[in-house]
Amino acid sequence: MLTRRMFVACGAAAGLSACARPEPTPVAPPAPVIPPVPAFYRAITDEPFPVPAVAEGILKPEYWRQEVANLWPQHPRGTIVVDPDAAMLYFVESPEAATRYGVSVGAAGYAWNGTARLQFRRKWPVWKVPATMIARKPELAPYSVAKGGMPPGPGNPMGARALYLFQNGIDTLYRIHGDADPRELGRPVSSGCIRMLNQDAIHLYDRALHGASVIVLPSMKPSGVDGIY
Repeated sequence: MLTRRMFVACGAAAGLSACARPEPTPVAPPAPVIPPVPAFYRAITDEPFPVPAVAEGILKPEYWRQEVANLWPQHPRGTIVVDPDAAMLYFVESPEAATRYGVSVGAAGYAWNGTARLQFRRKWPVWKVPATMIARKPELAPYSVAKGGMPPGPGNPMGARALYLFQNGIDTLYRIHGDADPRELGRPVSSGCIRMLNQDAIHLYDRALHGASVIVLPSMKPSGVDGIY
């Protein structure tokens, strides 16, 4: 039997329910707007092999090639500094300025650090797959050192340019090279050392000085070498 007290209590509860604010509907944050890439990331058509343009909307501005303040003014022009954890490479232009490039870092890029010498550079290099990598990926055996490696061109993971680092006359097996996917920049990748966009690798190659110091800063991330190219 509904008493007067019960009726009043139910009415009060209904009033409170009517006044309560509904839970807000979650709204997804807007997707970041990535501005158009600079003109120097357009397709390059005067190379032996095509270098496609960097697609719009995927390369964040912080990874664009740009001039920044030189954090290492004590080093001469031509010094290269690699910061694996920040995924950045710096080319010292002057005591005041450096050119900064966004890169992606492979397992080998986290595994080695120190100061090396830029021993030589190559345009459209051959990729000679190390025996340690072939042991894990036998399908790469046709591209071994003994068989002459993989010819240059599309599909060769060394890309358009490569810089080879030596220490005390010995090859460190550390490479700075092209063929990075724009989506990889700023992120670790499974294999390799330091990958750059082909446009940036060409730009760095043209500025790099034979015998210059290449300083690879120590990484604080776990290392595990999956292969070197």
